[in-house]
Amino acid sequence: MREIKGGITAPLGFVAAGMHVGIKKPPHPDLALVVSAREGPIAGVFTRNRVAAAPVQLDRQRLRRGMGRAILINSGNANACTGAQGLADAEEVAALVAALIGMDPRAVFLGSTGIIGQPLPMPCLRRGIPALVNRLRANGGKEAARAILTTDTRTKEVALSARIGGRRVTVGGMAKGAGMIHPDMATMLAYLTTDVAIERTTLQRALVAAVNPSFNCISVDGDTSTNDSVLCLANGMAGNPVVRAGSAAAAAFQGLLGEACRVLAMEVCRDGEGATKLVQVNVVGARTQTAARQVAKTVATSTLVKAALFGEDANWGRIMAAIGRAGVSVDPAKIGLSCDGVRIVKAGVGLGRPAERRLARIMQRREFGVTIHLGQGPGRARLWTTDLSYDYLRLNASYRS
Repeated sequence: MREIKGGITAPLGFVAAGMHVGIKKPPHPDLALVVSAREGPIAGVFTRNRVAAAPVQLDRQRLRRGMGRAILINSGNANACTGAQGLADAEEVAALVAALIGMDPRAVFLGSTGIIGQPLPMPCLRRGIPALVNRLRANGGKEAARAILTTDTRTKEVALSARIGGRRVTVGGMAKGAGMIHPDMATMLAYLTTDVAIERTTLQRALVAAVNPSFNCISVDGDTSTNDSVLCLANGMAGNPVVRAGSAAAAAFQGLLGEACRVLAMEVCRDGEGATKLVQVNVVGARTQTAARQVAKTVATSTLVKAALFGEDANWGRIMAAIGRAGVSVDPAKIGLSCDGVRIVKAGVGLGRPAERRLARIMQRREFGVTIHLGQGPGRARLWTTDLSYDYLRLNASYRS
């Protein structure tokens, strides 16, 4: 496996474009399009939020067919809580893309991100989509990645390549996400492309398996959006033998897709709104993997833990309290805590001021890890979290304005 350039258009047969069409204030780009040279299998994972945006509803319907060729994404407007008109608008923009390129409208998938509750500005989209189609090119991935951003401070792209079935296969991707990030499905928007030839059901299973330890294991603020989506579109143009479930090729592709998702997830976390820290939370020694994940999730999403991370306060008691309220059985006398290899708590008791001073120095780093030892069994889990800063409050207190 090796990292290459090109982002979402790195795989064979993909073109992309991004531009400003008027959804956001100029000159910020606000509409992106990714198109494959031919139709192929598509997989998707979507928000668990029961208030799902129109593009999520439409994509879920189209995923039953399981084939795709294009993905249109707008920023600045979520097209959520917009009722029947929102769905009609989503279908209209998909049909417009399909007519301009010459494809089945059911092969056009959608994504939206931005303010909830406002109708899509359809005149802008009707004027802008033809121009966007004309901009499609093989090196258009960067501008597409820029057009899907909202409060993000930078683009998030990945491209990885490996040999599968004797052919060079590539996975490319882009993501947006900085706020409303929580380990409960995909937790942002991410789009992946690949030139691998693969069965549709195998691609869907691979995407779910890639999302769970990556996008499902990051937390910025404990919120999940109405629009969270991850889509992966394959076109088979690498020419490899078709990847089927249970094969060595499937395992190899799983590794490639999983690493692409992990890279994008880490970039989302690093760019968390107002974040100054990226912290890996490891739980080991739980009774089960489920219990380990619950403890890790409780610690990673604790407001008090996040505030302590921002303040670089060696208040390990915040972590202990979060462990205790995680809703799983623990023995306080068996709990241990360490930070980047420095032991802070042993048998449920702090190791004193010298350990806290070492912890305070570690907390000054931009990235570090916390390991929770429960001493009860084989269960383990890993999540990533960020701190909660003044800038997070400033950004979200005035998001609409």
